[in-house]
Amino acid sequence: MRTGLDVLLSDVSALSGRRVGLCCNHTAVDNRFRHAIDLLRAAGVDLVRLFGPEHGVRATAQDMEGVDELVDPVSGLPVVSLYGEDADSLHPRPEDLAGLDVILFDIQDIGARYYTYQATLGFIMKVAGTLGIEVWVLDRPNPIGGERVEGGLVHPGFESFVGAFPLCVRHGMTVGELAHYFVRFCGVSCAIKVIQCEGWSRHQWLDQTDVPWVYPSPNMPTLQTATIYPGMCLMEATTLSEGRGTTRPFHLFGAPGLHPDRLVELCQAGAARVGLKGVAFRPAAFIPGFQKHQGRPCTGAEVHLTDRDQLDAYLLGLVTIEAAWRCDPERFGWRSEPYEFVSDPPAIDLLTGSAAFRTNLEAGGDLEAVLAAYELDRTAFLERRAEVLLYT
Repeated sequence: MRTGLDVLLSDVSALSGRRVGLCCNHTAVDNRFRHAIDLLRAAGVDLVRLFGPEHGVRATAQDMEGVDELVDPVSGLPVVSLYGEDADSLHPRPEDLAGLDVILFDIQDIGARYYTYQATLGFIMKVAGTLGIEVWVLDRPNPIGGERVEGGLVHPGFESFVGAFPLCVRHGMTVGELAHYFVRFCGVSCAIKVIQCEGWSRHQWLDQTDVPWVYPSPNMPTLQTATIYPGMCLMEATTLSEGRGTTRPFHLFGAPGLHPDRLVELCQAGAARVGLKGVAFRPAAFIPGFQKHQGRPCTGAEVHLTDRDQLDAYLLGLVTIEAAWRCDPERFGWRSEPYEFVSDPPAIDLLTGSAAFRTNLEAGGDLEAVLAAYELDRTAFLERRAEVLLYT
């Protein structure tokens, strides 16, 4: 199969005589691992400026770490960072787009609403639209498949960089489809062109295609990690470590003094109660090398993926957080520090899209009521989503 980058490179004549910007990171490669910057320049495209998402053009920065790069050290091209020290830095300024005729976007997304690359695309489109600049999306497969949709929508008042648009958590769309969704349903006015993949079907995972896996961000090392991320990212909104600073981010979770056997028992019981399949849990111990509980021995659990096709990844996140809450309320807490430049609502509400999950848990409720509300959101989203899908 061919990605949007491959398709564009087969005929770049439409870019002749036009000044081009490129929003990319290290994932913008062909199946021989050649980078889009080099390929476009070799094809004669007048590439004049790069735009770097969270983590930077070469993805060297950790999450929520400001990037101030001005020049790409490999290509020498000027860079506009779209992830700095405040919320304003997430949006390009009109002067950042000055002199451009077209902006290309080529970044491998992983299919979860909180993964910020698709929000960066939407923000570029908003500003480019006001300036009459076209945005071309060089599409790539959704690596965790394009069929499953999980979780609820972002409700009004809970918007943030991890919930910039009203999407379900696992949206089952490609970035190109999301661009159409932003225009059709999110009030984004921009001239877009999606260079579609050729040969991708919605049921395919990335490892069932010719597209190589390149880790999309520093703590997304494998396709298995991406598979559980739509749920296990919720651990970021707690005081527990989500395994950053280990070789198993998002698989490992825990905190100093947490009882691992009791935690696993509660995870297993919660999974059985709500019908969660496709994963197993084991008691685990680890020492994070950075971020939460850095250098401190933690105990908790490890998530083992056993059947990705059966897994409801978002439900996995809800089950594990409920288990951790019930295991040890004194050691479990909600993140209180700002999250993606937002202090209020709290991080867990930003990630889940409303206060429903947190308030239900704090009140001693079960997951079933929250899941019913998510299903209403999901039904509404599926109806809109069907109008912009590009692949069968």
